[in-house]
Amino acid sequence: MFTGIVTDIGTVRSAEERGDLRLTVGCGFDLGTVDLGASISCSGCCLTVVDKGQGWFAVDVSGETRSKTAPGLWQEGARLNLERALRMGDELGGHMVTGHVDGLGEVIGTCPEGDSLRVGIRVSAAMGPMLAPKGSVTVDGVSLTVNDVRDEEDGTHFAINLIPHTGQHTTLGEIEAGRHLNVEVDILARYLDRMLAARSHQQR
Repeated sequence: MFTGIVTDIGTVRSAEERGDLRLTVGCGFDLGTVDLGASISCSGCCLTVVDKGQGWFAVDVSGETRSKTAPGLWQEGARLNLERALRMGDELGGHMVTGHVDGLGEVIGTCPEGDSLRVGIRVSAAMGPMLAPKGSVTVDGVSLTVNDVRDEEDGTHFAINLIPHTGQHTTLGEIEAGRHLNVEVDILARYLDRMLAARSHQQR
């Protein structure tokens, strides 16, 4: 479990094709406090630490994960939003995040709004019912608040605001139209959507 509060930006030092894709990620974490087998959120995707050293850790990215996450993340030089798994007693600064990507979003536009940046994102129509104004959403591992939601012919559009701090301390500061993002809806919305779908099926 995570909170969507990014604590470091890592850089992929190497990407080696094995049975799965082995990534070596450079970071500022104290790896002495990270156990092998621990989970780290890498731009919103929960991955398992399989090796580590001073200033780096390694993870294996399966074909399934690669097919369901944003292109360009799992290659040498890519920058990743990192968050260590939540521990008992930690402050819950964002919202409950599983690290399981529900789908991809595409940035459809950005515009300044005060000191912040307003970002419009398009997701599939299937994800639309799980997004609500003032609800929570995770974008590339970052906990954000949904400003508004509109259902359009090409999918569901929603908007978020990036304050300067978020732009400076995550990879979202580099955001621009056309970029694809890992999107995870709020866990409660995911379960409610499933429950409503099951109830609708039973009533047929």
